[in-house]
Amino acid sequence: MKLSSGYIIVGAYADKVRRILFAQLKDYIKNKEISSQDIAKASGDLNKLLYEIFVNKLKLDKGDVVRIMVEYELVNNKINWKLDTLNIEVFKRMPEEEIKPVITDAISRIEELEEVEQTKFNIEKAGKTELGDIVYFVKVEGEFVGALILTPLNGEGLVRGAIIKPNPIAIDKTKIKITENIERTLSELVEQKGREIDEATAEKIVNEIKDMLVE
Repeated sequence: MKLSSGYIIVGAYADKVRRILFAQLKDYIKNKEISSQDIAKASGDLNKLLYEIFVNKLKLDKGDVVRIMVEYELVNNKINWKLDTLNIEVFKRMPEEEIKPVITDAISRIEELEEVEQTKFNIEKAGKTELGDIVYFVKVEGEFVGALILTPLNGEGLVRGAIIKPNPIAIDKTKIKITENIERTLSELVEQKGREIDEATAEKIVNEIKDMLVE
């Protein structure tokens, strides 16, 4: 059998262990396979051990959260704890003065992400490569932020490239239809198909594309 406390604050673990044990063994009590006194003693023994671990060793506060799991068996009408199976998870309560700045920073980051979602990418044709591929520069409010290269194929095209900022992304090779408003198609591609990468990788891809320009 196994006792699992669920998540409980340190200040309430002892009562929780006792109640769970009595609930699990109520039928055994009815069948007189174990007495209430023996259950109370076994829960008390375990709780003494847990107190030593939580309070004396780990120095946990009453508001910290723990989860206790341990197996046991009935031997000669008594509970035998399998202490080699004892597993404890600990979640320490952080002071409010440490949490508040984190919350504020997280809210700020959400606002930044919302701004990123609203970013409008402008696509400008920059020229061609020796092989006839078309290079496009990506700009945001006039600032250069990335590059794409389009390989035309019978009315369709393969596009790849990268954006350096606001968030570095790679545009993996993607097939598109070449339309009259190709810039809009490419802009939508950048907004929807980007794969997150690190800034150094994005810069490398962009520079490789720029180096292929011949006109």
